[in-house]
Amino acid sequence: MATTQKIIPHLWFDTQAEQAVNFYTSIFKKSKIIRTSRYGKEGQEIHKMPEGTVMSIEFELAGQRYTAINGGPLFTFNESVSFMVSCKDQKEIDYYWEKLTAGGDKNSQQCGWLKDKYGLSWQIIPAILSKLVADKDPRKSQRVMKEIMKMKKIDLKKLKNAFDLK
Repeated sequence: MATTQKIIPHLWFDTQAEQAVNFYTSIFKKSKIIRTSRYGKEGQEIHKMPEGTVMSIEFELAGQRYTAINGGPLFTFNESVSFMVSCKDQKEIDYYWEKLTAGGDKNSQQCGWLKDKYGLSWQIIPAILSKLVADKDPRKSQRVMKEIMKMKKIDLKKLKNAFDLK
């Protein structure tokens, strides 16, 4: 099955690619595992993975294609790359926050950022955030920014209240 998606994010894990993909596909609707490849004996002196270990997994989250690889401990995730989840309401913000912080670090970042149990950073934000922080009235946008800087998990009601102050 060929993909029409031009750019596919590639996630490098030590040995947890399969567990991570199962975790992520359990959270997002319209998600699936497409194909799994495994390490064989060939190249074992270089990759050092036991034969049969998952090498890579192609998968989709909410219709977006990704690839995960078990590449060993050479590279790890950091906050310079994150995935932004655009949420329609507080219920959806709460859902993704709760699911993605399970076993992860929900207190390490602010402004809706979190780090999951595999070290991947996510931004759980309301879909209207860009509208609120880019409003033509700088007083409104600055009040929203001041409020969001105090938050870890986003409280949409507080953001809307800050925006609507007269």
